[in-house]
Amino acid sequence: MQRVASEFAHGAFHSRCAATHPLSSADSDLHSVFWDVRGSNLSGSASFTLSTSPSTIKSVTALSVARCISIVKRASACTRATKKAAASGLQAGLYEDDLYDGAWCAGRDDPLQWFEVDARRLTKFTGVVTQGRNSLWSVDAFFLLYFLSFKVVPLTVYPTWIEKEIPVRNIFPAPVVARYIRVNPRSWFGSGSICMRVEILGCPMPDPNNYYHRRNEVITTDDLDFRHHGYKEMRQLMKVVNDMCPNITRIYNIGKSHSGLKLYAIEISDNPGEHEVGEPEFRYTAGSHGNEVLGRELLLLLMQFMCLEYLSGNQRIRHLVEETRIHLLPSVNPDGYEKAFEGSELSGWSLGRWSNDGIDIHHNFPDLNSILWEAEAKKWPPRKMLNHHVAIPEWYQSKNASVALETRALIAWMEKMPFVLGGNLQGGELVVTFPYDRTRSQWVAREQTPTPDDHVFRWLAFSYASTHRLMTDANRRVCHTEDFAKEDGTINGASWHTAAGSMNDFSYLHTNCFELSMYVGCDKFPHESELPEEWENNRESLLVFMEQVHRGIKGVVRDLQGRGIANATISVEGISHDIRTAVDGDYWRLLNPGEYRVTARAEGYGLSSKKCEVGYEMGATRCDFTIGRSNLSRIKEIMEKFNKQPIRLPVRQLQARRSRERRLGT
Repeated sequence: MQRVASEFAHGAFHSRCAATHPLSSADSDLHSVFWDVRGSNLSGSASFTLSTSPSTIKSVTALSVARCISIVKRASACTRATKKAAASGLQAGLYEDDLYDGAWCAGRDDPLQWFEVDARRLTKFTGVVTQGRNSLWSVDAFFLLYFLSFKVVPLTVYPTWIEKEIPVRNIFPAPVVARYIRVNPRSWFGSGSICMRVEILGCPMPDPNNYYHRRNEVITTDDLDFRHHGYKEMRQLMKVVNDMCPNITRIYNIGKSHSGLKLYAIEISDNPGEHEVGEPEFRYTAGSHGNEVLGRELLLLLMQFMCLEYLSGNQRIRHLVEETRIHLLPSVNPDGYEKAFEGSELSGWSLGRWSNDGIDIHHNFPDLNSILWEAEAKKWPPRKMLNHHVAIPEWYQSKNASVALETRALIAWMEKMPFVLGGNLQGGELVVTFPYDRTRSQWVAREQTPTPDDHVFRWLAFSYASTHRLMTDANRRVCHTEDFAKEDGTINGASWHTAAGSMNDFSYLHTNCFELSMYVGCDKFPHESELPEEWENNRESLLVFMEQVHRGIKGVVRDLQGRGIANATISVEGISHDIRTAVDGDYWRLLNPGEYRVTARAEGYGLSSKKCEVGYEMGATRCDFTIGRSNLSRIKEIMEKFNKQPIRLPVRQLQARRSRERRLGT
């Protein structure tokens, strides 16, 4: 199928069954359309999807809008249940607690209601898939009509819901070639309400004269495994990559899921299994929400791509592998993935989102923001409350705390590895978010809440968004109600929607790692036929973002004997967020181009400051420090040498001897 970007305009529905305004001004085609109706006594969504063949049912999660590669251009609807409503972004169930759960809910017992799809070109319609929202909100039968222009031709009446909640596929006896297709509910179950999800199957007819259809076609030349991978298939693919590139890859696991599935990661480095002094560590994670699977497949494609390109001598990839220790964790929530399935629109958008014990892993980390901000409000001194490596509260570490096993495994992994930069791949949008994710003001749903490193985070976010094929495209269709392309495809997490305990905020406040979230596609669970294009959309972004780990300054903090000092603090003047050195005394501090006053200090040592300049060229500036032991530390060493005797003991002994001499009269 071919692809072209498009935007939707708002339309209005009236009691006379007027159609909406055209959903796009461009002569383009779309692969999926979601129709969202909001108004008095009417709320809900309907989904329309076209598949590449009658045997392939392709649908999308209710939270997401499918990618802009379909043949649906206009959606219209008519209902007597409302006098005023509007199409808003053509999406389904936008929020977690959406009352209608991604279904279209309209008037009661009204046989004149309908909704239709305008493919904007001749299309071979092959069938429909229908589902009720639940057993009480469903349609018993619907009337299907099709037409080429404005002449409506009834096709047949379908008894849709033999099953009231399970999706039912109705394949036409013979394909129907038309431009428009309309669904007209005819009878209902006892509740008398229309609450349904619909997926329309079909194939676009060849149209060699459609310039827009041809010019945006994306074809990949990468010979990769473009299909969805279950847990065992994922593990097998990682093993294949490891066998192909044993000298630069290593497979390991960071723990287990609630159901006992191992959380596998693959390391890509020229010296796998070991941290090399001076070499930064980078991570990508995906699948914290099990039904957002595009990120999972992108990481599986990325590991294949890097292995093959390394073997072929690609200098860019070779440099990245030789100068960086890369970790890819494709499935944080394998339990959720096993619950979700391709086309989760017809099962409710949230199926598989949470862990096996019902926890949202991505927002299951300790809320360190509140701890830091409370200390700042009380004006606690640095010795009482640091601005970095904020400690995890004791209650969170309790066995009774509501913390997923997957979250604990992630935290242990983040504390063990000296990560510098990380990205977690999400789905359902096209935007990159950066900390803070929680608003500083209480009870505020959205508010700009920048970190001390806001300028660095904005650059990191833009480096991904600007190299993505769609994120910054002003002409692309929005996924939901917000057009993030106007903000260059990036947004501060808290200004989008507040979320306490996010992985991004925790990583920034508890470790050295700067973490961002990449929402890599409107469709959370795209059909595997769309994976090649999704790979092309994200490939350059994935590589460019990894390369940003080499931006800023780096170095080693040593003592006078040349030994590396672990846990030394690196401070940058004007930025109230410090980092620490790793076990070998090496550090990496992400910074934008400029001149900085940097200070290194460590417990028991003096401090050292110097100016470090960051250039515009790629590659961190070397900035080493040597610090000596402080007088206090030397005193403590002497005390330990003499079995920790008080340092004033010789003075006391002298005073006692003089006292005895005075008593004896000598």
